[in-house]
Amino acid sequence: MRKKIILGLGTLLLGGLFWYLFVKPNDYRVTFTSKGIPGTLNQEIKLWANSIGNSKFVEQKNLNNFVHHFNFNDSIHHYDWSILKLNDSMSRIKILVKDIDHSLWNKLCIPFFETDFEKRTKKTIKDCMITIKEHTDNFKVTILGESEIAPKYYAYVSLKSSQKGKALKMMENYSFLNSILVKNGLSLDGQPFIEIKEWFIQSDSISYNFCYPIIKPDTLPEIIGIKFNSLKSQKAIKAIYNGNYITSDRAWYHLLEYAQKKNLLVEEKPIEIFFTNPNMGGDELSWKSEVFMPLKQVTN
Repeated sequence: MRKKIILGLGTLLLGGLFWYLFVKPNDYRVTFTSKGIPGTLNQEIKLWANSIGNSKFVEQKNLNNFVHHFNFNDSIHHYDWSILKLNDSMSRIKILVKDIDHSLWNKLCIPFFETDFEKRTKKTIKDCMITIKEHTDNFKVTILGESEIAPKYYAYVSLKSSQKGKALKMMENYSFLNSILVKNGLSLDGQPFIEIKEWFIQSDSISYNFCYPIIKPDTLPEIIGIKFNSLKSQKAIKAIYNGNYITSDRAWYHLLEYAQKKNLLVEEKPIEIFFTNPNMGGDELSWKSEVFMPLKQVTN
């Protein structure tokens, strides 16, 4: 009996060791909590990773799970991110990290002393945590609930960009659109806005119209690059966003979360109305936009 117990324990130990060294998918795990919902944290982590220059985005399974590769000297570190929403304002972020070319060595060494890989991982995640806090402290989203998009006639230019490139495209076209409309005798009728035509959530890219409301004249001028259309009244859910317009898409994710919580069906084609000219600078938390997520029309 004793031999059987020893044999059984030995088998379990060998099996556990084999799993740890050759099957376990990561060398190191880091977990921390952060202010923010999964969608906004997804974007903030990607923005941080893109800014440090040695990263490559690999894949996104969904907003809560995605993968980066980071190059450190002769090593490629595989970061598998997982975000779990804890409540309306906090989430838990878990990162499974693996050195693709030196995984076995790390697993052998980590239980006995702090490796360079372990030090590098801790420093990298700490940098990420600091950047996330800076981002989340520099914008505010206030959900107002169900509302209605007001009808408007508008002139527009069609654009495509990444979500983070949206603000730059707006700045490039802001003065042009404003001045060319006035030059052609058109009367402006409100704040500029964008209407998203397609939102590719998996690739963080959008196609959209950058619009300026005008009073519809009896005769429309022909202006190269500018088209005209009408925005119809439509029920929507609404949020107020304060912060740099580079990250105003954070409000989109908050509205999606709100719709899910309230069992509302929405069209993932947000509309943003901008009340601050980003070319003028100033305190970014004083910048304001109204963000609408249209409700789907229910037909009998």
